[in-house]
Amino acid sequence: MKKVIYLAVGIIAASAIFLLAGFNKGEAVATVNGTAIEKDALYEQMVKTSGAEALEVMISDEIIRQEAKKADITVTQDEIDAEMAVYEENYGGAEGLASAIETSGMTMEDLENEMETYLKIEKLIGPDIEITDEAIQTYFEENKAALGQSAEVEASHILTETKEQAEEVAKKLADGGDFAKLAAEYSIDTATAENGGELGSFGEGEMAAEFEKAAFAMKPNEISEPVETEFGFHVIKVTGKTEAAEATLEGSKEKIKEILFDEALNSEYAAWLAEKQESYNIKNNLNQGGNE
Repeated sequence: MKKVIYLAVGIIAASAIFLLAGFNKGEAVATVNGTAIEKDALYEQMVKTSGAEALEVMISDEIIRQEAKKADITVTQDEIDAEMAVYEENYGGAEGLASAIETSGMTMEDLENEMETYLKIEKLIGPDIEITDEAIQTYFEENKAALGQSAEVEASHILTETKEQAEEVAKKLADGGDFAKLAAEYSIDTATAENGGELGSFGEGEMAAEFEKAAFAMKPNEISEPVETEFGFHVIKVTGKTEAAEATLEGSKEKIKEILFDEALNSEYAAWLAEKQESYNIKNNLNQGGNE
């Protein structure tokens, strides 16, 4: 996954400041036992805690926008969609990404804007980045174990509170019941119940020990008897398995090249931005205590 260059706090603070525009000067944004917390007080606190970071992000974004315009660089929606697909894959699908974005306090629009900026940086700085065969070889030798394919299981589950409920589910499945429908009806795992109980793929050490032991011992399309963990009783369906495989240099080249490119881009970005800031006429009134 690509490294994030920008501070989420800047996006969140900027979004919160935008929301404040709906309140008039002196108007309460909240009350506690009738005592008002006014808009101006909240604004001042926000500036103290994250205003400087938010403004620095906005200044950097504006430099990137102007540099991209000078270089006649644009980012298409297709390019953003392709980037979004990579993020979705890393979060186990669109729903997983949406949940992570919501938890972070950002919005999908914030993420798209961040992607657009990142892609502009790739086009501005990327052409000058060279990844040599020697660098790829060195990275492979130092990270061969991590680059290999570890054993993974793809599975779905139905989680119940009691063993009796799990046995009832197992019986209905044995009688030809639909796993996805039964997951929606019985599973107390609200994160997966409406999605057929799908958990995606996972490796060793990612699940409860009892769950993992059962899942790795099963064959594809096999359904388990109730498995007890600290969360309750699971009925597991294994939908796929990937065996462990040792990495090869040839098979790892593209992945390594992408990793090294992202590392170089993040490293070069700081120097590039500092150089551009020196050449721009920037007036940061916040650092000067604001306009009089």
